[in-house]
Amino acid sequence: MLQFIFSPRQAACLLLLGLAGTAHAQDESGTPAEPSSGKPGVWSLSGFGTLGVAHASERQADYTTSVLKKSGAGATRAWSADVDTRFGAQLDLGLGRHWSAVLQVVSEQRLDNTYRPRVEWANVKYQVTPELALRVGRIALPMFLSADYRKVGYAYPWVRPPVEGYGSLPITTSDGVDATLHWDLGRVRNASQVIIGHDDVDVTAPLYAYGRRLAGFSNTSDWGSLSVRVNMIRAEVTTNAGSELFDALAAFGEAGRALTRRYAIDHKRASMVNIGVNYDPGQWFLMAEAGRTRTRSLLGTTRNAYLSGGWRWGAFTPYATWSRVRAIGSAAENGLAADGLPPPLAAQVAAVNGGLNKLLATATQQNSISAGVRWDLVANTALKLQFDRVKPTAGSRGTLINPTPAFRSDRPFNVASLALDVVY
Repeated sequence: MLQFIFSPRQAACLLLLGLAGTAHAQDESGTPAEPSSGKPGVWSLSGFGTLGVAHASERQADYTTSVLKKSGAGATRAWSADVDTRFGAQLDLGLGRHWSAVLQVVSEQRLDNTYRPRVEWANVKYQVTPELALRVGRIALPMFLSADYRKVGYAYPWVRPPVEGYGSLPITTSDGVDATLHWDLGRVRNASQVIIGHDDVDVTAPLYAYGRRLAGFSNTSDWGSLSVRVNMIRAEVTTNAGSELFDALAAFGEAGRALTRRYAIDHKRASMVNIGVNYDPGQWFLMAEAGRTRTRSLLGTTRNAYLSGGWRWGAFTPYATWSRVRAIGSAAENGLAADGLPPPLAAQVAAVNGGLNKLLATATQQNSISAGVRWDLVANTALKLQFDRVKPTAGSRGTLINPTPAFRSDRPFNVASLALDVVY
């Protein structure tokens, strides 16, 4: 992996340099294309980038797009370029009649507060037949309508995909193998994908998180202007987040160990199911997604959904979005019994019970209403302005990070965002 560290300003400079002299390789939507088999040594370089700034009126926590970022707009700073700014480059290489390879590197804010690039894709593809392809390496996870271009802001109408849904799966790749089969059912064109692999989440030591035994299935059906995508993923997840608390619980005997087995994220099965629908006849579009994430741990079960629509009026596309995420089940636990214990021990029990319930209270619950406009300035360049009204609910901090002791849930706040998206 490249070892340079970029600031948002440096990423902007790289982006402008790339616009000045980089080869073009996009599909019809203007996004970097998947590699195609070709003559050995034939290669192309493409890229994408978003220069964005966001302002949040909530000053007791940070609004951001992922828990895998260090900061956002709000508590850390009222205005932030770290929420949406990213830069990516993609190299496609033909290796022969049936073989090709792709390497995609993305630079965006990380948990260590750097813009050190990360390898997003790195795989080799074998085109078995015109309808069947096999890949091995680092592959995009087949989740959500925009799974294949989730990092490419120019490819979707909004400043960012709805965080209530897309924030439920901050990881975007799998290291392993996949197979994709294209097939027809009458007038419906289908693409079915099976993926097997694992993922090491990009976090900062001493924290670690990973998924093993990852298996997924995705099917996209296209019928004229209508596209429907169904995705399912299962994995065994592990992280040491909260390990000090669970070690303290286990020290209280079998009752504490039972709570640890129930809530610790230690080799726990997790599953995600998502369905998305996009109807786009050209002049306007309507899209919606709904999903469920289930983990037998403190993460519990959540359900998310959004509905978005827009109208294309020349170079302008005004749009509106409603989205929400809900936690299913109880967000509180009675914990260890303190009756009859000596005062010092009872105080320790109260402390670990409080810590456990504080973790459970982080279950994501939030509503958002958004409105914005996209302006396609010139070819491959779009300027977007978006306003969000966000409300964490039910005592949750929602999708916010870095809450201060003064943070209060059930209090709506506003987010204003401006982003310049390009592909080249």
